[in-house]
Amino acid sequence: MLTEELSRTVAAPNNLEAFWMPFTANRHFKLEPRLIARAKDMHYTSIDGRQILDATAGLWCCNAGHGRPRIVEAVQQQVADLDFAPNFQFSHPKAFELASRLATLFPGDLDHAFFTNSGSEAVDTALKIALAYQRARGQGTRTRLIGRERGYHGVGFGGISVGGMVKNRMWFGSLLAGVDHLPHTLDLERNAFSRGQPAHGAELADELERLVALHDASTIAAVIVEPVAGSIGVYPPPVGYLERLRAITEKHGILLIFDEVITGYGRLGKGSAAEYFGVQPDLVTTAKGLTSGVIPMGAVMARKHIHDTIVGSSADERTIELFHGYTYSAHPVACAAGLATLETYREEGLFERAAELAPHWEAALHSLKGLPNVIDIRNIGLMGAVELSARPGKPGARAYDAMCKGFFDHDIMIRITGDTLAMSPPLIVTKDQIDEIVERVGKVIRAVA
Repeated sequence: MLTEELSRTVAAPNNLEAFWMPFTANRHFKLEPRLIARAKDMHYTSIDGRQILDATAGLWCCNAGHGRPRIVEAVQQQVADLDFAPNFQFSHPKAFELASRLATLFPGDLDHAFFTNSGSEAVDTALKIALAYQRARGQGTRTRLIGRERGYHGVGFGGISVGGMVKNRMWFGSLLAGVDHLPHTLDLERNAFSRGQPAHGAELADELERLVALHDASTIAAVIVEPVAGSIGVYPPPVGYLERLRAITEKHGILLIFDEVITGYGRLGKGSAAEYFGVQPDLVTTAKGLTSGVIPMGAVMARKHIHDTIVGSSADERTIELFHGYTYSAHPVACAAGLATLETYREEGLFERAAELAPHWEAALHSLKGLPNVIDIRNIGLMGAVELSARPGKPGARAYDAMCKGFFDHDIMIRITGDTLAMSPPLIVTKDQIDEIVERVGKVIRAVA
C-alpha cells in the first residue's frame, strides 16, 4: 500500500493541475486520474495499491520488464561515478562501448551509431544524415523525403512531416517542404484477421515508382517507413512489400530508412526488424528498448558507406563533418543503462524467448475473434492489435472507454489508437500471463459493447 505522505500529495488541492500531459485528454484524466506508484517485472502498482498487468511494456519500451536488477544497479553506479560528460569534442568510454555493441547487433554494415535522446530525435537525425550524405556524395539536388500515410515517426517537425497520422500534423502549419507519402498498407477487405504478415498488398510498394516519375529520382533523398507500423495500431507489412521497397530505392539511388523505435531490441524475436525480415536498410532509428525505457536514449544506426562519405567529405581532419548533435547525446547514465539492458537481453535469452512465445501470443490474440465489435486482429512477433468498430459519430470513444475500464475494473494497461487496442508485453511475459492478458482484454471488450 502507499505511504501516508504519497497519499496526501495526491489528494492535495490542484495537485494535478500544473502538469500539462502529453498525448492525453487532460481534462478527463484529471477527473479520473490513472496514477502509478511503482513497477516490478510484469506489473505496475497503482496509487491505491492494485497490481496492474502491463500489456504494453510501458509505451512499447520496457522490453526487459520493470525494475530489472542489472539495469538498476548499472544506473546507480554510473550516477555515482560519472553523472555527465560532454560528447562535443570530448567523450567517455561507455559511449564507444555501447556503439560497438550495437554495431554487432544490427545486420550487415549498419555499424556506426549516432546517439540521441528519443525516437523523435533519432528520426530527425536520420533525415538530416540522409540529406547530408546525398550532398556529400555530390547529389545535393536530392532533398525530397518520402514517408507513408498513417506512419508515426515521432513529434519533431521532421518526424511529423514524413509521418502520416492526421492529428499529429493538422495543428502545425505547412511543416517541411518537399515531402510526399506512400499509401498505407492496411486492407481490411482483403486481409482482416491475418496471422502475421498479410498476403495482399506487396504491390503498394510500387507507388514509389509513381512518386519517382512525378518528382524525379534526382530530387529524392530518402524513404522512411516503419517495418511494422506500430503506433497507428500494428500493421505488419504485406508479404514481399519491404523487399520491393528496398529494390526500388536501390534502383534509384534513394536511401531506405527503417524506423525501428518500436520493432528494435527483441520485439519481433530478433535484434531488429531488418534482421527479422531479411531486408537491409541504409539507416535505422532506434530508442525505447535500447534502455528498456529506464533512461531516455535513442540511436541512429548508419551503414559504413554513409558514415564514411560524410566523415570523409573534408580534406581537413579538424573540420566538423556533421553539424548536428544534442547536449545529452551518449549521456553516460544512458549508456550504462543501454549496456546493462543489452546484457540482460543476452543473458536471459529474451529475443529468443520472444520468438518462442510468438505462436502462443498469436493464437491467444486471435481467440478474441467473434467478440462484440471486433473487426480485425493483427499480430507479429510480440506485437498485437484488436480493432473495434467505431461508435456512430464518436470515433475512438469505444477504445478510450476500454482503456479506462481496463485500468480501473480489470487491472490491465493497454494502449489505444483510434478504436484499436494495441498490446506489446515485456519480453519476460509467460504463457500464463499472455492468457491472462487476453482474458482481461476479452472482458474489457465485452464491457464496452
